[in-house]
Parts: sequence; C-alpha cells; structure tokens
Amino acid sequence: MSEFNAQPTSHIFISQRLRLHYLDWGNEQAPPLLLLHGGRDHAHSWDWVARELQRDWHVIAPDLRGHGDSVWSPDGAYFMPYFIYDLAQLIHQQGLEKVSIVAHSYGGNLATRYTGMYPENVRRLVVIEGLGAPPSLAAKMARKTVDERFRDWIDEQRGFSTRPSRRYKTIEEALERMRVENTHLSEEQARHLTVHGVSRNEDGSYSWKFDNYVRAMPPQDISAEERHRLWDNITCPVLLLHGANSWAVNPAESGDVDRFRNAKAVSFENAGHWPHHDQFDLFMREIRAFL
Repeated sequence: MSEFNAQPTSHIFISQRLRLHYLDWGNEQAPPLLLLHGGRDHAHSWDWVARELQRDWHVIAPDLRGHGDSVWSPDGAYFMPYFIYDLAQLIHQQGLEKVSIVAHSYGGNLATRYTGMYPENVRRLVVIEGLGAPPSLAAKMARKTVDERFRDWIDEQRGFSTRPSRRYKTIEEALERMRVENTHLSEEQARHLTVHGVSRNEDGSYSWKFDNYVRAMPPQDISAEERHRLWDNITCPVLLLHGANSWAVNPAESGDVDRFRNAKAVSFENAGHWPHHDQFDLFMREIRAFL
C-alpha cells in the first residue's frame, strides 16, 4: 500500500537561481496532482483539498515565487513567463509525467498557458476562476498606449519600493483582515490561512508573506488571440469552476468554455472568488468526479 502523509513535508527546488518551496503530501506511487494557488495566496490554502485527495494522488502544492515560503524575486519583477518557467522546472526536476492540475485564479492563468505549451504533459486540468484579468481591467489596459503602460508600471514599481509591508500587532489583527477579504470563510479556514500566510517581523509584529511587488500589473503580455491559441492547443479534458458571487465572469456565459476542445463549466451558488473554500463539499464532489 502506498504511503501518504497526515501532514505535508516541505521541500525546495531551484528555478532561475531562486529557492522555491513546495509541499509534498506523499503517496509517490500514485498519479501526480499539482495544486496551484492564486496571487497573494500560498500553498497551505490547499490543505483541506490535499487531505481529501492524498490517498488517491501524489499531491504537490508549490508556493509561487514571491509567495508563501518561496523566496522573493530580487528584481521585484513578477512576469508570467517566469512563473511558467518555475512550473516547468518543478515538473521537470521531479520527473513528473502526465500530471493533473487544479489551479486557482492567477495559478489558473498560469496552468492554462503551461498546458497549452506542453499539452502532452497534462492529463486533466481544473481551472478555478483563472482565465485572465477581470473584463473591466482588461479593457482599461487595452485603452493604454505602450508608453503609458510602461510609464505606469515604472511608477507603480517605484511606489512599491517605498511602501513597507503592512504590519499587524497580533495574529488576531491579521485574522480580521483575512475575514474582510473573504466573508465566506469559516473561523477555522480564516485562522488556518492567516497562520500560514504571515511571518513574524523582528519587532514581533506580523506581515503577510507575499512580496508587495506581486501586486504590480506587468506592462506587457501576450494578446488575447495568442492566449486563445494556447487554449486551443489543450487536448486534455478541462473543468472550469466559477463562484456565482465573484467578480469573475462565468465562462459558460462569456463563451470561454467553448474556446477549449473539451471543457465543462460549473458555477457554485453562494460562493465568491474562492469556491474551493466557500463551497468545499460541492467543490470536492465536482473535482473527484472529474479527476
């Protein structure tokens, strides 16, 4: 019988000279399953999901660069190609073949691009509200000229260089911020995400682990047509999940589900941007059946 862990073990891999962290839930003889978190989140956000799936899968949950227990990029630049390279390195270095991926938000955007580049490497793909920026933000960026985008990015980077990480006197203060960010969370969920999402400063206060620079909007990206071309390259089955109370567009209503060769869209009532937290039981039922 394959072994699995009651708690994950922490590991480091190297990508572009950066020491990046991931959680491994054991059961290495089982098929590999990667769990990719979103922006300003961390690998422990998946702990509930990982515990449910670890008997059947070799679950690995990385901290993206600049997040969780992975190091911050020294140049403060967090561009999508770097994240894609990190994911490719993790899969390559671990010798993983035919991975399945469950990915949220920015992690979903990352996962669809990787899968479009390496369709032969991915068995099944679950994307939770991760098909791109909100339409309002995408439209705002499209209205800017190239010089405006770069000037705005430079100004934003300069601003972050003088903006210290917010400090909380106690865990309880940080916990209250977590509750405000997602009002659907239970007390247990909010506390777990907070405890694993902060580090303690030298003066005894607490700050979120993610690098402030990850907030910056990159000045350049692939076009919508190129992004759709990558989606069209995806050959594996795709499950697109959406929270009915979220800011994100429902892929069934936007038509994005039809841009994939083999995709299904599901929307969860009474769920926001984190349906894997907000409607956990329904979420697990959907992905178990799909995977």
